[in-house]
Amino acid sequence: MSKLSINTTKNYSLNFDKKKRKSKQIKFLIFHYTGMKNEKNAINKLLDQKSKVSSHYFIKNSGEILNLVPDSYVAWHAGISSWKKYKLLNKNSIGIEINNPGHNFIYKNFSKKQIKSLVKLSRFLIQKYNIKKSHILGHSDVAPDRKKDPGEKFPWKYLSKYKIGYWHNLNSNYLLKNRNVKTKYSDNKLFIKNLFKIGYPKNKKIKNNKYLKIITLAFQRRFRQDLVNGIIDQECLLISKNLAKNLK
Repeated sequence: MSKLSINTTKNYSLNFDKKKRKSKQIKFLIFHYTGMKNEKNAINKLLDQKSKVSSHYFIKNSGEILNLVPDSYVAWHAGISSWKKYKLLNKNSIGIEINNPGHNFIYKNFSKKQIKSLVKLSRFLIQKYNIKKSHILGHSDVAPDRKKDPGEKFPWKYLSKYKIGYWHNLNSNYLLKNRNVKTKYSDNKLFIKNLFKIGYPKNKKIKNNKYLKIITLAFQRRFRQDLVNGIIDQECLLISKNLAKNLK
């Protein structure tokens, strides 16, 4: 395979662990939106030592890619997080922030230039660190009780065509027929079992019914983006089965 290259603008943040990590420790890509009103403020926050947050890369509205923290250092982007057996994912991940006001302001579609840059950057990092498709995640996947980003407008299905993350292979008309079709208690148990198999974190600190809704919302923002209601239906169950079966 030919080596990919990427153009970035260096604009380093001081918010990172000072001890270097080995490249083999890097196993995840985690996507975020900034969730701030404007781009300049978002960049400033990631550079400000007082904020104690950062990411490795920042994608501007124009598509320009800023490199804020070198890959060999741990940036502070994922926080309290987990996926499968991995906990506190900062140490094992590269964080990519994409400028977008997010749910707290006027959540909008990511620009074509941003997505084009994200594809280039992600493919470069996937190849460089041999990152699995199942380890390319959103912040809400690894911290569903705290985060909504990158949200339901993030083009996961489109990215999966470039082997950036994964998607189900079910027929959309078939799925629509199963939308809002009620599930039984046993179906719900299977749905949650599938989500844990996919990698979604367990959280024993939150009551079962409340966490069931939280984790369902996170799943829907990722895999059933045009109806995010926190309610398990047959469509959600079918998608979860397909993903759990085909996961590598």
